[in-house]
Amino acid sequence: MSVARHTLSRAGVAGALVAAVLAGCAAGPPGNCATGFEAFERDTLYFGRAIPRGGQVSDADWADFLDTRVTPAFPQGFTVIDAAGQWWGASGQVVLLHPRDTKTDDAIATLIDTYRQRFAQEAVLQERQSVCARF
Repeated sequence: MSVARHTLSRAGVAGALVAAVLAGCAAGPPGNCATGFEAFERDTLYFGRAIPRGGQVSDADWADFLDTRVTPAFPQGFTVIDAAGQWWGASGQVVLLHPRDTKTDDAIATLIDTYRQRFAQEAVLQERQSVCARF
């Protein structure tokens, strides 16, 4: 099985830059945030759009997953970054900024499980960082 090499699209680069700026606010353990900032967790979920049995998760199916699963789970908001990586195909990323709690962890785990089952994915990559942010 060969691994396809992809580069980030312009939107992916812009999204990566925004993520890098937020990551720059991280100040070690939560509670060590600068004045005016609050401690949050930032989860980035990488959803593969190539279906192992053939084909792709369509734009309509991806939009439906965002509308029916991600939005209800995170009505306060999230960010979608169009990106491609060195995996088996293109992917969509969802960035969630939230307080750390069991309810949120469970909601993220449910999103991952639902996507894996619905689109026959081997895995959904989850990346977590503690960050400081202000609105």
